[in-house]
Amino acid sequence: MLDRVWRKDIARNKLITAILFMFICMSSLLVASSASMLLELFRSVDDWFEKAAVPHFVQMHVGEINQQEIDAFASQSKLVKDQQTVEMLSIEPADVYFGASGVSEAGSVMEMSFVKQNKAFDFLLDLNNERLDVLPGEIAVPIYFMQQHDLELGDTVRLATDSFSKTFTIKNFVRDAQMNPSIVSSKRIVVSDADWEKLKGYFAEKEYLIEFLLHDGERTSEFEQLYLASGLPHQGTAITYAGFRLLNALTDGVAAVVVLLASVLLIVIAFLCLRFTMLAALEEEVYEIGVMKAIGIAGSDIRQLYLMKYRLIALTATMAGWVLSLFAERAFMANRSLYIGIAEKNALSYIIPLLGAGCIFLFVMLFCRFVLGGFKRISAVEAMRSGSTSAKGRMTKWLRLHRSRFIPIHIFVGIQDVFIRFRTFGLLTFVFTLCFFLIIVPVNFLNTMKSPDFMTYMGAGKSDIQIDLRQTDDVAQRYSKMLAYIQHDSDVERYSPLVTSSYKMRSDDGVYENVSVQTGDFSLFPLAYLSGAAPAANDEIALSYLHAKERGKQLGDTLTLIVAGEKRVLKLTGIYQDVTNGGKTAKALLPYEPHSVLWYMVSLDVKPGVAIGEKRAEYAAAFYPAKVTFMDDYLSQTLGSTINQLQKITVLTLAAALAIALLITALFFNMLIVKDASEIVIMRSLGFSLKNIRQQYIIRSLAVLLAGIVLGTAAAGSVGQGAVSMLMSFVGAARVEFVVNPLVAYVLIPLIFLAVGLVTTLFSSLTITANVKGAGATK
Repeated sequence: MLDRVWRKDIARNKLITAILFMFICMSSLLVASSASMLLELFRSVDDWFEKAAVPHFVQMHVGEINQQEIDAFASQSKLVKDQQTVEMLSIEPADVYFGASGVSEAGSVMEMSFVKQNKAFDFLLDLNNERLDVLPGEIAVPIYFMQQHDLELGDTVRLATDSFSKTFTIKNFVRDAQMNPSIVSSKRIVVSDADWEKLKGYFAEKEYLIEFLLHDGERTSEFEQLYLASGLPHQGTAITYAGFRLLNALTDGVAAVVVLLASVLLIVIAFLCLRFTMLAALEEEVYEIGVMKAIGIAGSDIRQLYLMKYRLIALTATMAGWVLSLFAERAFMANRSLYIGIAEKNALSYIIPLLGAGCIFLFVMLFCRFVLGGFKRISAVEAMRSGSTSAKGRMTKWLRLHRSRFIPIHIFVGIQDVFIRFRTFGLLTFVFTLCFFLIIVPVNFLNTMKSPDFMTYMGAGKSDIQIDLRQTDDVAQRYSKMLAYIQHDSDVERYSPLVTSSYKMRSDDGVYENVSVQTGDFSLFPLAYLSGAAPAANDEIALSYLHAKERGKQLGDTLTLIVAGEKRVLKLTGIYQDVTNGGKTAKALLPYEPHSVLWYMVSLDVKPGVAIGEKRAEYAAAFYPAKVTFMDDYLSQTLGSTINQLQKITVLTLAAALAIALLITALFFNMLIVKDASEIVIMRSLGFSLKNIRQQYIIRSLAVLLAGIVLGTAAAGSVGQGAVSMLMSFVGAARVEFVVNPLVAYVLIPLIFLAVGLVTTLFSSLTITANVKGAGATK
C-alpha cells in the first residue's frame, strides 16, 4: 500500500520531483568530481615524479663551481643517496626562433636553458612520461612553448646570433618536473650530447643545478640547513621536492578547490530547496495526514512513507551524479593530461568519488528525518479542522492596503505579500544570495588575476617595464652603464634600481641560513603591505608573508643578519605578499658586495604617450643580453594556464548558478501558485485580472531577486574575498583584494540574473488559469 502511495505522489508531482533530483544530482556530481580531481591530481604528480626521479633538494647557481668540494660534501653526508650537477647553457630568447615564423622570442619572459638528458636522476620525460632520447639535429621543446606557438612534431627551432646559426627539428615535447609550470620563468630545452657540446663553444653563459637525491625525503629540511651552512655554491634559488610538487599541482589544485567550494554552496542550496519542498508538501497534504492519524496510522509510519519517496530520489540522484562525475572529470583534465600526465586508474579512483556521493545521500536522509520530525507535533483534529500547519505573518502598519495611494493596488499587494510571508520569501532570498555569490566571486577573482595590479602579489610594485640582468663576469659594469643610460633617457618618468643579494640570517636555533634580500628604493613602486610598511632605514627589514610565518615573526621582532662580515640586528617593519621564489623573500636597505649579488633589476615607468613596446625593443637592443619585460606580458605568460583554468571554472559556476536560479524559481513559484489557488479565486472575484495577478508574482520575484543580488554582492566582497585569501595564503598571498569590473559585476551579470529569474516567474505564472479552474471546481 505504502509503495503505491509514494509512487502516485511522485507521478503527481513530476516537476517538483525532477527539480529535486537535479539539485541532489548536481551536488553529488560536484562533490564526486572535486574529490576525483584532487585524488587523481596528486596520484598523477606522484607517478610522474617517481618516473622522473625528482631530486629532493636543488640549488641553482650562477658562477663557477668546484665539483670536487660538492662530491666531498655528498660523500660525507649520510643523508645523501646520490648527487649530480646539471650544467645548463643560458641562451637569450632573442636568439631563439620557434617554427617558420621568422620571429624571435625577444619578448618572452622565459629564460631558456639548453641541456642534455640527465644520467642518474631528474630525468626529462616525453608526453608518455618516458625518458627522452634525442639524436643529433633533433630537439625536445617544453610544453609551455608548444602551447604558446602551436608547435607540432617536425617543426623547427633555430638558434641564430651574429656568428652562429643552427636549425633543429622538434622530435618531442618535454615534461620537466622542475620547470614545467608557466609560473616558473625558466625552461629547459633538450638536445643531444653532441649538439650540446657544439653549442657550448658558442654560448658562454652557464647556470648550474646542484641536485641531491636523499635516502629519506622527510629529512629534506635538515639537509637544506646542512647545505646552506657548508659554504658550497648558492648564488641562486634553492628549492625542495615539496616545492616542486606544490608548483606542479597549483593550477589544477586551485581548479579542484574552487569546484569543491562551489559544491558546498550547491549542497546548501539543495538542502534549502529540499526543506521548502517537503514543508510545502506537508502543507498541501496536511488534511490527508490528519485523516491517516485519525484512523490510527502511527506518525512513524506516515514519516516512513515520505522517507521512502525521498530515499528513492536521493539514491538515484546521487548514483547518477557519481556516474556523471566519471565523465565530467575529463572537462578539467586537459591541462593535467598535457602538463603532468594521467596515472593509471585503480580502485580508489572509483571508490573515493563514490564515497563523496554516498556522503551526499547520507546527509540528505539525515536532513529529511530532521524536517519530518514535525509529524509528532501535528494534531489529527487540528489538521483536519484548519487544513494547515502554519499561519501567515502579521502585516506591518506601513504596508496596510489603505496606504497604497501612489502604487497600483495589485503591485502593492505583491510587495505586501513578501513581508507578510517573510519566512517563505526569506528562504528564496537566501538561495538567490548564494547563487549570485557563486557567480560573482569567480568572476571577480578572474578579473583580479588578469589585472596589472596582481603584480603586487608577486613581490614587485606595478611598473611599465622591468629589466633583469643575468649574473656574468662583467654584470656590475653592465648594470652601471644601464643605469646611466636610463638616467639620461628623457622618455623615462621614474625608475628604481633593485639588487637582490644573498645574506646569512640567524634562525631561532642559532643556525645561519642563506636568504635572498632585495635592496633599493621601495617608495617609487610600492607594494600593498599586509601589515606595517616598507623599510625606511638601514636597521629595518620587511619579510614576505610565508617567510614571516615560517620564522614565527611579527611586526617589531628582530632578526640578525651578517652584513659586510658583521652582525646587524634589524627590526621587522613590514609583511608583504609574494607568490614567487617559493613565497619566501625579504626587503631591506643594506649594502651589498658584488660576489653576493644574485641578480640586478630595474623597474621603470615611461612618460604618457611613449610607446611601451618600442621602448622595450630599444632597451632589449641597448642592454643585450638583459631580459626586458613588458609587465602586462609577464602576467599573461606566467599565469596563462592558471587563468585559463579559472576561466573554465568561472563559466561552469555561472552556468550552474543560473541553472539553479531558474530551477529554484520554477519550483518555488509553481508550488506557491498551487498553494495560493483559493486566494487567486478570491482576487478574481474582487475584480483583479489575470494580468494583475501575474504581475503580483513578478513583483514578488523582482523583490527577492534584487535583495539576493545586493546581499550576494556584499557577501562576495567580504566572505568571498576572505575565502580566496585563505586559498591563496598557501602560496604566499594572504589578503587578496578583488579588482572589480563595475560594468560586468554591477550591470551585466545582475541583468542576466534578473532576466533568468523574471522570465522563469513569468512562465510559471502562466499556469494560474489552470489553477484558478482547479480551485474553482473544488468550491
